[in-house]
Amino acid sequence: MAYRRSARMQARLDDNRQRIREAARRIIARGGFRHAQMAAIADAAGLSTGSLYRYFPSKAELFIDVLSAAADQEIRLLEAIAVSHAPAPQRLAQAVRRYVGRALDGPHLAHAFMVEPVEPDLDAARQQHRKRVGKVFQRILEDGIHDGAFPPQDAAIAAACLVGAMTEALSGPTAAAPETSEARAQLVERIAGFCQRAVSENRSLDPAA
Repeated sequence: MAYRRSARMQARLDDNRQRIREAARRIIARGGFRHAQMAAIADAAGLSTGSLYRYFPSKAELFIDVLSAAADQEIRLLEAIAVSHAPAPQRLAQAVRRYVGRALDGPHLAHAFMVEPVEPDLDAARQQHRKRVGKVFQRILEDGIHDGAFPPQDAAIAAACLVGAMTEALSGPTAAAPETSEARAQLVERIAGFCQRAVSENRSLDPAA
């Protein structure tokens, strides 16, 4: 009997934590980290502010949790592309479109996760996510270099440059998303095209150059 009660209690705690995470994500998506107040998050989750702090002792800890959950989901989507059997250039384009498209689907959330000024702990978590994204792109580039689809180059540096370029290209659009679906699609394709050209035509990263 005691075990069943403990299991029910754990389920309730897990449910509360998930409701807090989802509420925080919704509020961040509306106005970024700056406008996400703990009292508003608690209210949206159906809890008192005091109860919220028992789950997340600080705003930074909550925001890192929300960022980490979103980052894990994004990495899973990108890795599914990276391990597919499509040619490397096609996988690269798909991964760029997925990364950019998701950012434009939730511009305020993407702006917060990418470039909004934040405290050091949250920024460190954000930088770690960018490194994980870079590792996925590095894998695709290494496959393409091995197959001859991309010229010889330092795949780690090239991948870091791609992530940096996408982040910079999105820093304005995610703050003010394209007004029409056509403009959004054009932006996605322009960024995808740039990334393809950067690793296909720029041979300055060739170690033998």
